[in-house]
Amino acid sequence: MADPETPDEIIELARLLFARECRFVTGVAQIEQLPDAHLPEVAFSGRSNVGKSSLINALTGRNGLARTSNTPGRTQQINFFDLDHRLMLVDLPGHGFAEAPKQQVQQWQELVDTYLRGRVVLRRTCLLVDSRHGIKDNDREVMTMLDRAAVPYQLVLTKADKVKAGALAAVRTLMTEEIAKRPAAHPDIITTSSENGLGIPELRTALAAFADPGPETVR
Repeated sequence: MADPETPDEIIELARLLFARECRFVTGVAQIEQLPDAHLPEVAFSGRSNVGKSSLINALTGRNGLARTSNTPGRTQQINFFDLDHRLMLVDLPGHGFAEAPKQQVQQWQELVDTYLRGRVVLRRTCLLVDSRHGIKDNDREVMTMLDRAAVPYQLVLTKADKVKAGALAAVRTLMTEEIAKRPAAHPDIITTSSENGLGIPELRTALAAFADPGPETVR
């Protein structure tokens, strides 16, 4: 198959990839339970209740793939989803507030930090930020850890449908200024809404670039 030459072709190929089968593989509560690192991985990190599971569902077009909840801290393990045997989507427990005992929250955070620093097949971490609140100190702690570990990450604004255009633009400006000083941060911020689909094609396209090529297909 010839390489796509236009942006529209690239977006369409990304859409087709995310329309393929995506299945839950395993949930990991301890680092020694991590599955074999045989596919490239992209991880979704962010504060509790920022919308990680909802975004994964929107990307794959499957409302029930990743469990969602209005209760912060519902995702209590690292969940792996195999997309067409070409890319692993990794849903991480949220950092920050969670309705769970402090010791348990600390264990989740240590698990996430160990995964992010040491997973050799991790190609990018999407650090999700709520459009209504912007970057918080918990986010900065994760960003600093990723900077020090030289792990590439990209900021993704979520819930953009809940913010007026002016406020959204202001949040993006502040975030752009902040990440300019961070060595491991991707310069582009993707603004998304799992409700109305804003930014979903762009994020699919960015992540599809890391997928295993797989067998050639006839177009």
